[in-house]
Amino acid sequence: MKWGIIGAGTIAKKFASTVWQMRAEGERLIAVASRSEEKAQVFADTYSALRAYGSYEAMMGDEAIDAIYIATPNTLHFDNAKMALLAGKHVLCEKPFTLNATQAQELYALAREKGLFIMEAFWIRFLPLLAQMRKVIAAGEIGSVTHMHSDYGFIPTESLKERKLSVSLGAGALMDIGIYNLGFAHMVMDAAPVRFSSTVRKDEYGTDDFSAILLEYPDGRSAAVATSIGMVMHRNATIFGSKGEITLPDFQMAQTMTIQHNDGTARTVEMPFDINGFEYEIREVNRCVKLGMNTSDILREQDTLTVLTTMDAIRESWDLRFPGETE
Repeated sequence: MKWGIIGAGTIAKKFASTVWQMRAEGERLIAVASRSEEKAQVFADTYSALRAYGSYEAMMGDEAIDAIYIATPNTLHFDNAKMALLAGKHVLCEKPFTLNATQAQELYALAREKGLFIMEAFWIRFLPLLAQMRKVIAAGEIGSVTHMHSDYGFIPTESLKERKLSVSLGAGALMDIGIYNLGFAHMVMDAAPVRFSSTVRKDEYGTDDFSAILLEYPDGRSAAVATSIGMVMHRNATIFGSKGEITLPDFQMAQTMTIQHNDGTARTVEMPFDINGFEYEIREVNRCVKLGMNTSDILREQDTLTVLTTMDAIRESWDLRFPGETE
């Protein structure tokens, strides 16, 4: 795939580095676009991109680009993805895919209309270990899943604090990293929650810096997730079933899990990344585009919309809205 990248921040650098390391698979970074041409050029020089653009619009006319990776602030995802689709480019857009489910539905509909591929860059969905975890659950090795929990929290540097928490950027702990908790819960439960309850702490930026959410699913199943920007919370997760449990010491960078059975037996599964974890979503984009698909059948439109709809409801309960959103 011949890639263009919108945005030149930390996550874009990781993606560009991954593309460079996949050059033997035919991946190429054609161009990067930033609002600063100087910043774009430094990025291009660092990651061997052929061209640098000082505006997002300028890069859309580059006919050598097959697909656009969007790594801009959350409030720009919808407009940037729409621009790329209208320019005839396939799209991989960083999580959260859009600010809300309504925006996401419009993008999926536009991709179908244009015959293009679009997907949220919820990269952990494609990790080999988590795919294996889902197979273990489906096979009934731990029996019927009844409950799970996961945590994720970190302390940002001062330079990143506003980017991670500002309401004007569609930020906050839920949108930034809470989506990992909710997306992981969806991978386990494979259903939309029927109700939830939560506690939240808001900050001086107008968003949430901590929340604890209890989600209830069909058949009496439940998930408890806690998210924080400003407090370290190790990314551990446990899935409880009637015949045992699965523990992951790091569900986001998932490379190892232990399956503990009620009879006292246990086994550990280790599946290291080929590169850094991003390679799997990049391969998925290639697979789907070659097959002429509009989105992935592993991370389905329905999956992204279910998580976004849940986040919309949670934010509504917190009276947390972003610029341009209506009640």
